[in-house]
Amino acid sequence: MDNIVYYTTSILLLTVVVLVILERKFPYTKGLPFFRKGFWIDLVWYTIIQSYFLKILIFDYIIQPVDRTWHLSSLQLVANWPLWTQVLFFLVTHDLYIYWFHRWQHHSKILWRTHEAHHSVTEVDWLAGSRSHVVEIIINQTIEFAPIILLGANPLVVPIKALIDAVWGMYIHSNINVKSGKLQYFINGPEMHQWHHADYQEVFYANFSTKFAVWDWLFGTAYLPDKKPEVFGLPYVYPKDYFVQHVFSVKRISEDDLLRYKWFNKYYHLRPNIMKWLGRQQQELLKPNANVEPVTQGK
Repeated sequence: MDNIVYYTTSILLLTVVVLVILERKFPYTKGLPFFRKGFWIDLVWYTIIQSYFLKILIFDYIIQPVDRTWHLSSLQLVANWPLWTQVLFFLVTHDLYIYWFHRWQHHSKILWRTHEAHHSVTEVDWLAGSRSHVVEIIINQTIEFAPIILLGANPLVVPIKALIDAVWGMYIHSNINVKSGKLQYFINGPEMHQWHHADYQEVFYANFSTKFAVWDWLFGTAYLPDKKPEVFGLPYVYPKDYFVQHVFSVKRISEDDLLRYKWFNKYYHLRPNIMKWLGRQQQELLKPNANVEPVTQGK
């Protein structure tokens, strides 16, 4: 099991490198900077910190207690299936669920509050897909991984499916000008998902698929015009801070109003001020020491 985690992590990191290179070479939206708006929030808070703690919560405090209570995994309902069959089965069934739940989120005022964070990114790239509300992740990943464990699947299915999810999620959000042709009718990619993140009314109820675009074409929600969107994100002002974003889903508050409070102002500017201080320290270290006389060769 340790080996598979090592391999999946290596593949994931390699995928990031490849996607970043392709984004620079073949950009969907030209001029998008690597350190785009919200990059550090998405990387540090959503990708690293949130993912770490939610993994513990979902597996240790939701799925395992359910299994200890009902002993469902002991039934080994899919244990005799070949590994590739198990992976494919959970990929397709979960992707179909995600399509309908995602579609429901766009039609429900309550569920939209758990999803709007994902659409708040105004510059969409390989990392943009990591921005998802805590409640959304708990629901989707519990429904994703609970059946794998409770049906007695091969333990390798979890890291393999997690890798596929992560790679596919980065790919469909990547800023790469992909031309899939007829493959886009079956396999989802940036062509349709970039449009899904666009701030256009006509696409708010379209392109809900994650891995398999066939769901959108089959259920009449596909949208793929011959042009590219020019504006991404939400049609209203959305908070930039991780914690305020989550509060915003419950109570509509303004960061500008919060900045009037001294304590919030200090917190809000803490990271930028630390980065500026580190930058000044680095510049000081790189400066030549004016007090040190140059060494000259004696005659």
